Amino acid sequence: TAAVNLKCIWHNLEYMECKWLAGKNARSDTNYTLFYWYEGLGNPEKCSNYSMHEGIFECIFNFTFPKVTNTYPTVSILIKDASKEIRPLCASKNPTTLVKPATPKAVALSKVNDEIRLEWSQPHTFPASCLYYEVEYHSGDKDTAQTIKVTILYLRLPVWSYVEYNHTSIPSVDPKTKYTFKVRAKPKPECYSSELFSDWSEEKSIGAKPDSTFYFVLIITVPLIIAISTIILLFYLKRLKILILPPIPDPREILKRMFGEQNEDSQVST
Repeated sequence: TAAVNLKCIWHNLEYMECKWLAGKNARSDTNYTLFYWYEGLGNPEKCSNYSMHEGIFECIFNFTFPKVTNTYPTVSILIKDASKEIRPLCASKNPTTLVKPATPKAVALSKVNDEIRLEWSQPHTFPASCLYYEVEYHSGDKDTAQTIKVTILYLRLPVWSYVEYNHTSIPSVDPKTKYTFKVRAKPKPECYSSELFSDWSEEKSIGAKPDSTFYFVLIITVPLIIAISTIILLFYLKRLKILILPPIPDPREILKRMFGEQNEDSQVST
């Protein structure tokens, strides 16, 4: 009767989302309740942001720490039923293995000479230099898309401040080709142990877009031109054949005309 398949994700270092399924022998009307606790919280807290959709139970609770934090406490989770008719589920989660960054925002494209410059924003909840990014781009066919790994550089300034350079450039691009880009983020292993990527950003495109009208007109006119040219060529070949190889007269017709003329002359003489 205990809950099964418990999975949790720490979204953008802001909140924890936990999902689970009902136990095999649990009743269909079983009401599960999730409690969580970690060092420094005091007493266990009840998760109140609860929902259930298509048999999947979900609960979300706030889980934040100061940005300068280097270590994070283990989260203890207890899922049980208020009636105590089901077997409780206890689990411990290392939050650094559950980190999923937010989707990169403000993706912007610009073209400088023969390069395309791609820029995006970094989630403000992460410490400096704790994320790397993957940029995927293609020029029409998604099956030929290329992916490059981008590690962000930071310029350390006085008074413990940083200037972020969240960008990359793609050199030697064709100015007549349309390119499409998207970006996703992943925690660096020196900061977190998570293998989770963020969702891909919205796709952005830059460059010339092929004119579909031009290709449509081309598809229509080329066969038409070929057909007209073929008719004209056949007509001239027929005329040329007549000039080069004139029709041979029928000897019977020639004899017939000759004897016909002689008979007419004889009748005139008489």
